[in-house]
Amino acid sequence: MTEIYRGRRLSVELNRYTMPDGKEKERVVVRPGNAAAMLPIEGDHCYLVRQYRFAVGEWIYEAPAGTLEEGEEPIETARREIIEECGLAAGKMIPRGFVYTTPGFSDERVYLFEARDLSPSSAFPPDDDEQIEVVRVPLADLAAMCRDGRISDAKTLAVVFRCPG
Repeated sequence: MTEIYRGRRLSVELNRYTMPDGKEKERVVVRPGNAAAMLPIEGDHCYLVRQYRFAVGEWIYEAPAGTLEEGEEPIETARREIIEECGLAAGKMIPRGFVYTTPGFSDERVYLFEARDLSPSSAFPPDDDEQIEVVRVPLADLAAMCRDGRISDAKTLAVVFRCPG
């Protein structure tokens, strides 16, 4: 393994490996760290965030989410991020598994949660490098938003699919 780049939260490596059929290959692997995403549900509505994403040059709808800090468990990240991004604390955080975001070149896992029993909280301030608008969405509209492309973020599609709502 040869490290190509190391940043604060991301590294890029060039790896040589042997495939199951014995062929030798080289692959670049991006290691961004793991994350947690949650679908906050209250009655017949949920909360998404509308956020500007520089990499794609668009405002997109997403489930609240964030990167695990060093030594932090996914559920701790979920509890912190829902407060930072939505101003809500979850009395119940129900694990809904995880997804690999882009396994062709990255080892990132996003742990998914259903957040219930919501109450206002300001225990964690919002990140100053994010522009986020909290959006209240009827649960009945989520499937259509996923189908018609209004929701195009992979982790959000996954958490919507995994939460019974």
